[in-house]
Amino acid sequence: MELLNRLAPDFTLESDSNAQVTLSSLRGKTVILYFYPKDDTPGCTQEACEFRDLFPRFKRGKAIILGVSPDSPRKHANFKRKYDLPFTLLSDKDHKVAERYGIWVEKTFWGRKYMGVERTTYIIGPDGRIEKIFSKVNPAGHAAEVQAALK
Repeated sequence: MELLNRLAPDFTLESDSNAQVTLSSLRGKTVILYFYPKDDTPGCTQEACEFRDLFPRFKRGKAIILGVSPDSPRKHANFKRKYDLPFTLLSDKDHKVAERYGIWVEKTFWGRKYMGVERTTYIIGPDGRIEKIFSKVNPAGHAAEVQAALK
C-alpha cells in the first residue's frame, strides 16, 4: 500500500516514560516518525545519535521526532538515558504499527531468515498526511537528509 500523500495510519503506543502517545494527537505539528530495528545496536545507535545531534534544528523547525522499535519501554528508557536522546521512543512490541506501515518484512542475516523492521522514516505534515518516505535507510547521514527535506 502506497502511503505517500495519505493520512498516516494512526496508533497509540507506550513511550520510554510509560506514557501513551497517539499520533493523531500531534496534528498541527510536523512529525518525524522513524522506525528502527533494535535499541543499542551499531546502526540504530548511530541513527539515534545523529537525530540527537541535529535535534536543535528539528526543534527550531517545530518538528517532533518519534523513534519506534519493537523494544520494551524499559529498554527504550535505558537506551535514551545512555545516549542522552532528547526525543521520545515508542514501543511497538507486537509490531502491529510496523505492519500497518508495511515495514515488518522478511530479512536475512548470515543466511538466516527472520521477520523484522525495515529501517524507514516518514515525514508527516501538520495535516496528518505523509509528505515524504525514506525507505531502506542507511543510518549514516540520515538525520541530515531528513532535516534537509524539511526545508
